[in-house]
Amino acid sequence: MKANIVLLPGDGIGPEIVAEARAVLDAVAAEFGHALSYETHLIGGSAIDAHGTALPEVTLEACRRADAILLGAVGGPKWDDPAAKVRPEQGLLGLRKAMGLYANLRPVKPHPRLLSASPLRPERLEGVDLLVVRELTGGLYFGQPRLRETRADGTTRAVDTLEYTDAEIRRVVALAFRLASGRRKKVTSVDKANVLESSRLWRQVASAVGKDHPAIALEHQLVDSCAMRLLTHAREFDVIVTENLFGDILTDEAAVLAGSLGMLPSASLGDGKCGLYEPIHGSAPDLAGKGIANPLGTILSAAMLLRHSLELPAEAAAIERAAFRAVDEGVLSADLGGRASTREMGEAVRARLGSHA
Repeated sequence: MKANIVLLPGDGIGPEIVAEARAVLDAVAAEFGHALSYETHLIGGSAIDAHGTALPEVTLEACRRADAILLGAVGGPKWDDPAAKVRPEQGLLGLRKAMGLYANLRPVKPHPRLLSASPLRPERLEGVDLLVVRELTGGLYFGQPRLRETRADGTTRAVDTLEYTDAEIRRVVALAFRLASGRRKKVTSVDKANVLESSRLWRQVASAVGKDHPAIALEHQLVDSCAMRLLTHAREFDVIVTENLFGDILTDEAAVLAGSLGMLPSASLGDGKCGLYEPIHGSAPDLAGKGIANPLGTILSAAMLLRHSLELPAEAAAIERAAFRAVDEGVLSADLGGRASTREMGEAVRARLGSHA
């Protein structure tokens, strides 16, 4: 098949890890007989420097034409001014919104070799295989009005609005149920319904969607107790679905289960086939240019790109097997307790692609 992929390296370690993921995509495409083409565009801080905006129109238009989008990371201390009107993160948020990518999928399945890399006891990690589905285009990050004002008495007041419609909730919860049907058939809907009106609506809609899927078990969980269960009984979860802010926090917490943020991929999906794929970690400016960043989260994101946007599950599985085989055989970057460079990690994955085995 032929496909066009937009690469958004972004900032910090982004260019280094995206380069390795592209090389892996090229290798698997050559092996399976596909033709992949690429366009590279700016986003985040690099786009601010070049164009004065975190999401240039040329970037957005390229993404709209693409079959899939692979992103590295955005942000860094150079642009880290909370009072700035233009910030790198606006590029990512704006892209998700403009593309209608309302669901973020973040799988967490600790690799047996890396159980010791987590601060949790190995017995708490054995058997963990969960998927977090985070609503991505609503909630506090997009709610209006938002304001910051200084009052006459000198005090400063800030307001953010948490807003959801039943339709926004229903579509992401329905996706979670569809995904659970191919897994262990359990959905945990996470909210704060004992306090928030938006969460009470979330629970009501989730319950209604659950009635349409009687073969799948639905449980409701308050976000604070869910955070505790992720560290104590994570194997009990199958698919977790939650709103934007809660999902952002819980998925970073869940990274401790995998031993490193560098191992975790993600996919941002909407109703169409084109999705945005990125590792869940940040731009790690302290590692940029040193050639030591772990590219596996980006490489595994590329595997999700093949599976969800290009509908190439065998090719996706080949990348995943190669990545996990490299880890099995002790090719580990510094964050995993090893010494392999960014390039060596990528080369190790490519070397193990082999004859689809």
